[in-house]
Amino acid sequence: MSSVSKHLKGIHVNHCKNTAGQSIVKMPVPEKVYIPMVQHIGAPCQPTVAVGDHVKVGQLIGDNAAPVCAPIHSSVSGEVTALVKGMTAQGIVDTSIEITTDGKQEVAETVVPPTINNKEEFLTAVRASGLVGLGGAAFPTHIKYNPRNPEEVDTLILNGAECEPYITVDHMTMLEHAEEIVEGTKNILKYLNLKQAIIGIEGNKPDAIAKFNELVKNEPNISVCELLQQYPQGAERVLIYECTGKHLIAGKLPADVGVIVSNVTTVLKLQQFLTTGMPLVTKSLTVDGNVVKEPKNVEVSIGTPIIDIIEFCGGYTGEPKKILMGGPMMGRALPDDGKCIIKGNNAILAFDETFANMNPETACINCGRCVKACPMNLMPTALFKAFERKDVDALKTYNVMSCMDCGCCTYVCPARKQLSFINKLAKSLVLAEGGKK
Repeated sequence: MSSVSKHLKGIHVNHCKNTAGQSIVKMPVPEKVYIPMVQHIGAPCQPTVAVGDHVKVGQLIGDNAAPVCAPIHSSVSGEVTALVKGMTAQGIVDTSIEITTDGKQEVAETVVPPTINNKEEFLTAVRASGLVGLGGAAFPTHIKYNPRNPEEVDTLILNGAECEPYITVDHMTMLEHAEEIVEGTKNILKYLNLKQAIIGIEGNKPDAIAKFNELVKNEPNISVCELLQQYPQGAERVLIYECTGKHLIAGKLPADVGVIVSNVTTVLKLQQFLTTGMPLVTKSLTVDGNVVKEPKNVEVSIGTPIIDIIEFCGGYTGEPKKILMGGPMMGRALPDDGKCIIKGNNAILAFDETFANMNPETACINCGRCVKACPMNLMPTALFKAFERKDVDALKTYNVMSCMDCGCCTYVCPARKQLSFINKLAKSLVLAEGGKK
């Protein structure tokens, strides 16, 4: 009788956690910030301020009445000096609000703790906080917390896996703010009427696991799940399975299997908003890479130019050939260091030519490593060939839409095939074909 593994497949990557154990340091406010109006999945915000306006920290500067949207607030006090249109870090043309800071960091009069007595007021407060998923997806949190099937949702999962190489900022956040994270968890359970919360933390963070186990030992509806030290434990579908045993298929939302997933930092920022009324205006992130002189975990004002952050970390030790927003497995390569920090950004990594250059592709040897590594049990080589033929039916048959872009297949491929990237193109091809029909 065949046995089914209790864990999904994945890979073991070099952790490279160079900043592990480094406290999060607050970076001084830069001379200027550039705050994009698209920092979330959904409709872009429209500026609510004009050039010449004086703004304060926490003041609303962008919003949209569209159902899927999250308001945007000023991270600094100063004067709005321009509305700039240009290419953002996400690769789209967007309007950014340029604010020249005055160094005073005056707090807006609207920054007051919300009054909450029921679920509706709680969801209103979550939206007012400007929160989005801070693990990278940037889905508006108030939408996530208000599923269409609330009676079927009973579990909150906190994502503390942080399985990408180099990134350590969530680990430090858990160590430095564990009590607030637990309080935030309790509030979410209370106002969303959920039965349990599970805090998923990868096993290479034993200090965080021990800290949360101690804090929740008398909380019968909150538990800690120690995750495998295996990438990609932090991917939503993998995390849900590892914590609950439930399979989330492509095209479905976590609520469809009775779950809400939130990054640990999202829960922290929510609790801080409930306590102080300060919306999401700063972001903590890891700055690392072999050309960064002083790698750090830093807290910065949203809208801070990346070059300013690099300079705060001692500058470059050599010429950067690749700059990533996010981790090396699923992060986004940037054209330059002039882009600015957005809500969903958890790392800036800069590498020289020795790290950035890839060996040339060679012929596939049909070794099957990509198949053995794929958490979703896909056949990347078959998908690659189907994409080359532009065979949409075959792409559907091989279930390309289940690919979650984790990059495991590319990482293990001895032929250096860009399998994960091809899958992205293949999914776009399938979606385009569906749009035509």
